[in-house]
Amino acid sequence: MRLSLGFNMFTKSLISSPPPYFSLFFSSKSPSIFFFSPSSSSSSFYRPNMFASIRSSSSTSTEQLSSSPPLTPPPSGEVHVIVGPMFAGKTTTLLRRIQSERLKGSFQATQVDTRSPLLDKTLKDLCYSGRLREAIRLLWHTGVSVDWSTYALLVQECIHRGNYEWGKSIHAHMVVVGFSSNEYLNIKLLILYAKAGQLGTAGILFDKLVEKTLISWNAMIAGYVQKGMEDAGLILYYTMRSTGVTPDQFTFASVFRACATLALLEQGKQAHAVMLKCRIGQNVVVNSALMDMYFKCSCPFDGHRVFHKSEIKNVITWTALISGYGHNGNTVDVLELFHEMVKEGLRPNYVTFLAVLSACSHGGLVDEGWEYFSLMKEYGIQPHEKHYAAMVDLLGRAGRLGEAYKFISNSPCKENPVVWGSLLGACRTHGNVELLKLAAKKFFDLEPENAGKYVVLSNCYATHGLWENVAEVWGLMRDFGVKKDPGYSKIEVQNEVHVFFKGDNTHKHAQDTYKMLKELTSVIKDRGFIPDLITE
Repeated sequence: MRLSLGFNMFTKSLISSPPPYFSLFFSSKSPSIFFFSPSSSSSSFYRPNMFASIRSSSSTSTEQLSSSPPLTPPPSGEVHVIVGPMFAGKTTTLLRRIQSERLKGSFQATQVDTRSPLLDKTLKDLCYSGRLREAIRLLWHTGVSVDWSTYALLVQECIHRGNYEWGKSIHAHMVVVGFSSNEYLNIKLLILYAKAGQLGTAGILFDKLVEKTLISWNAMIAGYVQKGMEDAGLILYYTMRSTGVTPDQFTFASVFRACATLALLEQGKQAHAVMLKCRIGQNVVVNSALMDMYFKCSCPFDGHRVFHKSEIKNVITWTALISGYGHNGNTVDVLELFHEMVKEGLRPNYVTFLAVLSACSHGGLVDEGWEYFSLMKEYGIQPHEKHYAAMVDLLGRAGRLGEAYKFISNSPCKENPVVWGSLLGACRTHGNVELLKLAAKKFFDLEPENAGKYVVLSNCYATHGLWENVAEVWGLMRDFGVKKDPGYSKIEVQNEVHVFFKGDNTHKHAQDTYKMLKELTSVIKDRGFIPDLITE
């Protein structure tokens, strides 16, 4: 029969001062008790003088066990029996039976059913009242399993709150007490791990499912896309289609995001056609993702057409439209659409303003950028770090580096690496080495392991012939153990995605590519332009 596993240190991060827990070990020599408290950093083994001296009380403490002589950990193959507060009343009976069976030489372990309907109700009530942390503490405090519906409710609440560490601790509890999960609960756990970005664990749970439902497929596809593994997400989407599962709006939202990131226009169009064939109803999230896909694939007309046909036009769809035109460099259209949205009676949110500020930055509209940045206060929107970074980028692109530095120094984000990173890039563009050094110091004090910015700094020094500074930068990277991932590019040609890594000679068209680059470099030099280090 099944035995419960030993209580382990998963509780340490969740319970401040739980009661002690015990595991009973049987070796070939003699029984022993393993004691530890999650609040203690040490564990000890003890050999009790007599089993009868262990009374069925939850108040059994370290002091009561410390009178027994220590025992070294028994060899592998021992049997564990958990004894915790919820076992009160059964402990002595259980231990006496085990000892009796052991003396007869016919020891057989049995699973003691310790589930309590009252515990299930208490945990659910705590969860419904928003006291999730207390519920998890109580769950670990008891050391026993609960009904699958209680586990499912707790995991779902962790997913809803985005507190994936707590959700993983609930899964750990299930493993510790030997609870056998069902399909429904496994899907909940799959969603939890997929959203947490732990796709390896999510994949194991997915593979174990007897019936892979649409919900489980969607969780895996969305997990890959959110993790930046869009290729894997699309492969999984096509695999799902091949099994006969019909996608829904959540599936297409993930697929359109993947196609937008990879700029896969043809695959995006195919998915759009499938969505129409499936008669998916109007959905703000799907329409916004579809618009984003068309705009990022340089098809603004198709993106605007999706917006025009949308039955629901709220701030989300308007913001997607504004952001799309900004992505394509249509700054004038962005500002016109913003005012049109306001005339429709919609209030812009912080994402809308971020899209407008980014458009002003790319369009070089400094005065307009200041105007919209100030307008945020009229709508009761507190600027975030990205808004400040957008303003720094706006001023930096315009060459107003001193003004950008003062703006950061007087802002509440002066201790944020994002804004200093924006200034660092602007200094590199305009060749302001002195301000570059200052911005770099501020940035790396806050985020010393950002490999990309080290490369930016190194390239800027190299452009100005400051080779000692270049060596210093690479020395810092070695000291911090920072490594720059190789850069790569992707391009779709005739429905095939080609990936090119920096310095890659393995691609089947590598020789043709390098030959063309040399020809282009020669043309650039003939026109009077001198390629920089990156081009070379």
